[in-house]
Amino acid sequence: MLLSTYGSRGDVEPLVALAVRLRALGAEVRVCAPPDEAFAQRLAGVGVPLVPVGPSARELTKAAPRPSSLPQRAAELIAGQFEAVTAAAEGCDVLVATGMMPAAAGALSVAEKLGIRSVSVTFQQLTLPSPHRPPLAYPGRPFPPEVTDNRVLWDLDAQSIDVLFGEALNTSRVANGLAPVDRIRDYVVGDRPWLATDPVLDPWPQSPDLDVVQTGAWVLPDERPLPEELVAFLEAGAPPVYVGFGSMPMHASADAAQVAVEAVRAQGRRVLLSRGWADLAPAGDQDDCFAVGEVNQQALFRRVAAVVHHGGAGTTTTATTAGAPQVVVPQAADQPYWAGRVAGLGIGAAHDGPAPTAESLSAALGTALAPRTRARATAVAGTVRTDGATVAAKLLLDVISRGKPHVAA
Repeated sequence: MLLSTYGSRGDVEPLVALAVRLRALGAEVRVCAPPDEAFAQRLAGVGVPLVPVGPSARELTKAAPRPSSLPQRAAELIAGQFEAVTAAAEGCDVLVATGMMPAAAGALSVAEKLGIRSVSVTFQQLTLPSPHRPPLAYPGRPFPPEVTDNRVLWDLDAQSIDVLFGEALNTSRVANGLAPVDRIRDYVVGDRPWLATDPVLDPWPQSPDLDVVQTGAWVLPDERPLPEELVAFLEAGAPPVYVGFGSMPMHASADAAQVAVEAVRAQGRRVLLSRGWADLAPAGDQDDCFAVGEVNQQALFRRVAAVVHHGGAGTTTTATTAGAPQVVVPQAADQPYWAGRVAGLGIGAAHDGPAPTAESLSAALGTALAPRTRARATAVAGTVRTDGATVAAKLLLDVISRGKPHVAA
């Protein structure tokens, strides 16, 4: 079985969970993902082979390419998918495709070429057409402000995707003996996409247009102990506030670390900075600040006063499951959606904009640190599903055993 993605840590980590569950059920699994060292180490740690595809996701993100370069980058990603996924998928029964739209389109095309059953998966529902909400606009291609009908906006979204990625995909498809695709988004989403998110945190509004299979989030229990130095810091005082922005480089705020430290101190708390792709670090040697790298967030988030983060699906789910109040500082893509869900559920605050000041972040922290928010976060934590990866693994094995046709389209 081949699990294919291209994206950040939030696109790779769920596949780690699914791969482990599939192996526990007796399946042979390999993962196609960017060649970043962190991804290779993570997969090696659970004994799953990595087939590298495309350039480093971290380097691509930090480079912040111009919106006008999207078609060129799409062509490179799709060509890489045809090369790497074709070799990796030989002998597989099912291909699971997720990640960036052009990469998923390339992987699904490879499955079609090889005659392999495939499943299209998303880790956030904003790529699934729904009359209940508008789509996300692609960088450099804003929607006309006078258009408010969601169905019209989704049609414009499909047109944008075709303009951005259509030539790149169809050039590779024709070169590989496949017919061109007219509507790329519809091809990738298919009639029965899987939504790997928690139904409480991310409820899917039923739509007559799609038969969505919501499995729950794919999360692997993390048994790693926290580093001794981190434990010593945690035990040296009251629970600190965690601040980390994951795979976001934080271009909008060059002094993000100092802003965070000042905001947390204004609330009378110690601060725990996660370096991440933004390379956050406190200025100088300060007793009330501590910086960490890769760490067991599941264990850590149960020991902090609040979690300040960018609003990635994985971090939002981990903090929610841990019962930690949150402040979401959304940077891009689906992150404003997750910020809205956190605020709507009463388990934290959504910061207005991607570049907080010490004052604005401190104000949001005041909401998150309120006793009522902690109580609500604890209550919601008890409702989050923890079996999503197991549900998905069993469904995939069922796809094989029943010999079902192509699932994604």
